[in-house]
Amino acid sequence: MRTKRTLHMKERNLAVELLERLLKGEIRSRFKTNVVQSAKFSELLQQSLTRYRNRAVETAQVIEELIAMARKFQEAARRGEDLGLNADELAFYDALASNEAALRELGDATLKKIAVELTLSLRKSVTVDWAKRETVRAKIRVMVKTLLRRYKYPPDKQEEATETVLKQAEALSEAWAA
Repeated sequence: MRTKRTLHMKERNLAVELLERLLKGEIRSRFKTNVVQSAKFSELLQQSLTRYRNRAVETAQVIEELIAMARKFQEAARRGEDLGLNADELAFYDALASNEAALRELGDATLKKIAVELTLSLRKSVTVDWAKRETVRAKIRVMVKTLLRRYKYPPDKQEEATETVLKQAEALSEAWAA
């Protein structure tokens, strides 16, 4: 009886481990150019697994959570189509919308405009070595701040948004430069 129970637990642990690997790979591939979504889903995955490893949730429950998380990945991937944004624009939209106050004050329409403009402006400005050259990086930082001010992005969150946008631009710049 005891060996059957242990065997059964090993299979469940194996299922959790396989789902974990699958979801980590999914996050890496699907959200490699979206810094905000990648961080969000990585954190959700880590929280579920930590609760499981601390024995706060049962194996079956964590498996259900991981399957539900995979569904959320698919929904997040379709969000761009619903908003009318391509993948690059959606990545900048997510970077800007991560500040809930900005989302409330400016609304979807304005954030979409900013994201589209950011994508166009950064795509023109980003060079192969922009992340390494401080002068080019400073010029891009000023361009981002100017754009945020023009659309009246909440001033208390502008610096944070600028940093997030620059991280997002770094993630996308490799694909743009190629």
